[in-house]
Amino acid sequence: MAALVLAGMAAFALAGHIAATRFIHDQQMRQLHELTEVVLHRSELAVDFATASLDDLAGRGLATCAPASLQAIRLHVYQRSAVKDVRLVNSDGSVICSAYSETLEFDKGWVDRADMLASRDSKLMLFRVEQFGGDALGVLRDIGDKKALVAILGINSSLFDIMPAELRAHGEVLLALKNGARLGEFALEADKALTHAIDFEKSSTRYPLRVIIRIDKSVLSTWNSQAYWPTMTVALALGVLFGILLSRARRMEGPVADLDRALTRGEFRPYFQPIFDLRTREIRGCEILARWLREDGTVVPPMNFIPLAESSGRIEAMTWQLLHQALTDLQPQLKADKDFKLSFNVVPRHILGAGFVETLRSTVAAARVSARQIMIEVTERDELDDLTRAAAVVGELRDYGFRVAIDDVGVGHSGLSRLKGLGANTIKIDKFFVDTITADASTTTIVEMLVALARDFHMTVVAEGIETEEQVRALVSCGVGEGQGYLVAAPLPFAGFCELMASQRTAAAISAQAAGAVLVA
Repeated sequence: MAALVLAGMAAFALAGHIAATRFIHDQQMRQLHELTEVVLHRSELAVDFATASLDDLAGRGLATCAPASLQAIRLHVYQRSAVKDVRLVNSDGSVICSAYSETLEFDKGWVDRADMLASRDSKLMLFRVEQFGGDALGVLRDIGDKKALVAILGINSSLFDIMPAELRAHGEVLLALKNGARLGEFALEADKALTHAIDFEKSSTRYPLRVIIRIDKSVLSTWNSQAYWPTMTVALALGVLFGILLSRARRMEGPVADLDRALTRGEFRPYFQPIFDLRTREIRGCEILARWLREDGTVVPPMNFIPLAESSGRIEAMTWQLLHQALTDLQPQLKADKDFKLSFNVVPRHILGAGFVETLRSTVAAARVSARQIMIEVTERDELDDLTRAAAVVGELRDYGFRVAIDDVGVGHSGLSRLKGLGANTIKIDKFFVDTITADASTTTIVEMLVALARDFHMTVVAEGIETEEQVRALVSCGVGEGQGYLVAAPLPFAGFCELMASQRTAAAISAQAAGAVLVA
């Protein structure tokens, strides 16, 4: 008996070792691939920013060398720190004039149009601008058949400083064009050669851009190794659980059946997180988030059931159940304050599904609430496969008065040009950027770009995941107007949200009385 137990323990220990080693390796690969995606997305964002700037200048009729036009272009460049210069060029790429003519002296050379690289947009081309102070990125936008505008983008190495502390001295990040021309590089120890490196590479589907992260293999053997023993424990537990599950006929039916029972019992409840004005802290609305309240009183967080709800097709029914309950709870507030807005999340598959608009209209109408007080948030983490269809649905929603927001902007699939084509009212800056805005200058640059482009697209901006006053000040300085996060409140059950709203009304009344007393005195 003891021998069998020892043999079993040895077998599980071996399985745990294999699982732990694989888990750590997979986590390392996933994180490095995600870092490559982040650098590429930041680079695409910079090109989006330059393209929107050139389109704005062309639309205002400033594609000339007239002194007044050059003065207006210089003001435009001054307001957009990422752009170093704007030049008017002939159809062959030769320079006609420059907003800052003195920058021409810093060019080592200037490529012909034949050497520029085309983007998915045939009227947009990218090329390297070799300068004495470091290379820059040229973004050319055709204006008619005979001339074009070029934005000169400075390549700030801090944009690529995304390496974890343990890897900084053992890796490098490269940004290049698809013809091999390097645009930017981050390497903490430039003289150190990586003799046994592993590469992680990602190319843009919209622009001729390529990102490479190169890591010394030797450092991967120790990076994140502290997860070995916990992972072995988890692997052992999963092995035991897997054996138990194999002995039962209802391996996969149990969790899905639990969801169905919870839907029938109405156990999924909306929690409310305030959306507030960053300057005044006035609550302007709220986002509803799903929580599972079991019969025994325990609360299940969304990460434990939302993925299963999406993969099993239960997310649509859950969304309508949550919205119906939230409208019932908040109807007095929505009726009393016509500027108060209720926001809820919808997966792309749901908003593109048959009958979504009609069901939404009937649900809101039954609650006797104005459509303009309802905002539908479509997450950017899941790609919209049919942008044309999505834009049509968004247009229909806006025609009926609803508002549409794009969630998780900055870390998802869509470029800002696609966001413009979608026609949404609002973008929500992901918590990824808010977490680092007070410590990383590149994050501030990206948020400023998002705000500037949102302004150009006539969209409002909301920041998610705000936890500190320093983050608020940084976001306000970037031009962000509204936000949500634990600084004001975590997602609250309806009773807690009502108490929060009541306390804010009381505080506002006291402030008003105090102000009136001062005026009387």
